[in-house]
Amino acid sequence: MGMLMRVARNEYFPAAAVLVLVVLFWTAGLFGGLSLLSRSQPPLATLLWLLFVYAVAVLSPLAGLLAAVDLARRWWRNRQRGKLRAAARARTASKH
Repeated sequence: MGMLMRVARNEYFPAAAVLVLVVLFWTAGLFGGLSLLSRSQPPLATLLWLLFVYAVAVLSPLAGLLAAVDLARRWWRNRQRGKLRAAARARTASKH
């Protein structure tokens, strides 16, 4: 349980979760995720399903792009912060 909480509190978790959900949505779509349309459904159910899929299909690439940019930005910031800390430690060690 402790490991699960560490993962959930990780700064990368929200963006990574969004990216995974976007990839799963598009993977499901590639493998027949629209099978609801092949069954006989009431027109209102079909319309609501189409509107939902349309909204997700339009918004998910944007969400995926924002999540990928956020992950890259956090990784880059942490990398730069690590380099600054290493340089500060090296300066401190050279003074002693």
